[in-house]
Amino acid sequence: MKTRKLGSTGLEVSALSFGASSLGSVFRETDDQESIRTVHSAIDAGINYIDVSPYYGLTKAETVLGQAIRELPRGKFLLSSKAGRYGESEFDFTAERIMRSVEESLKRLHTDYLDILFLHDIEFVPADVIVEEAVPAMNMLKKQGKIRFSGISGLPLALFEQMLPQIEVDAILSYCHYSLNDDSLLGLLPLLEDRGVGVVNASPLSMGLLGTRAIADWHPAGEDLRAACRRAAEHCAARGGDIAKLAIQYSTRNAEIPTTLVSTATPANIVKNAAWVDEPLDEELLLEVLDILKPVHNKSWTSGRPEYNGAAGTSANEEGRR
Repeated sequence: MKTRKLGSTGLEVSALSFGASSLGSVFRETDDQESIRTVHSAIDAGINYIDVSPYYGLTKAETVLGQAIRELPRGKFLLSSKAGRYGESEFDFTAERIMRSVEESLKRLHTDYLDILFLHDIEFVPADVIVEEAVPAMNMLKKQGKIRFSGISGLPLALFEQMLPQIEVDAILSYCHYSLNDDSLLGLLPLLEDRGVGVVNASPLSMGLLGTRAIADWHPAGEDLRAACRRAAEHCAARGGDIAKLAIQYSTRNAEIPTTLVSTATPANIVKNAAWVDEPLDEELLLEVLDILKPVHNKSWTSGRPEYNGAAGTSANEEGRR
């Protein structure tokens, strides 16, 4: 598994990384022992970075991940978690809650530090809370040695464009903006490079849009985007291919995108995903799929406060589920 530098952190992250949301039974009911084996399989396959959040499964993902990694040498992996979001519509980015949240996460994860702490889905709260409360709390956690690096996460790319000039963080986590149907994250790279901020890309399958299974009812994508992705998946299958393979290969091959998170709770799946990274990409099939997806290229959905989405905005019940 190839590794790449994450911004100015000095961290070397695997091109494919492990998103632990599935361990919280977010997408289906999971078996904890199988989930633990999946984490170990990911590490054995060359993946060295794991991301989680107390929001995933309402602390279940952190709890199960903690059981898995307590059996591993801490130096074998990099670990990030999040703070600030704790439920569908439950957000608290006050300094006191951020500090307490990290203490709780460390206990669940059976570790004494996080390599990165991300503020989770900050588009749902006023910017001044992030600037005046949450970021200073992360700086204090750095001084205490409980986190090594700090970051912010969210869906709208305008969120990062507006926030990064106001705060000092080491990384961002962006999802659903560097995949077969949406590569708009590329437009943010000059700002990130200028500020030395690393980027973690998540959800190369666009939260299930790029697949042959039925799309979850909660998915916020419109019908035109759903239909185009369905046609692309069906085309891959008809050509004897797998759109999941194509999507993961596409998202991990760009050296400007240090790492891409995928989530599964099945050992065989993560081993297969990791193997795909080093296999040749079918360039002809890629062009065919990109052509099918061209009518919905970079089409997304709104999330959070109106200032990050133009005039429309959205409610907390309509946002993306990362």
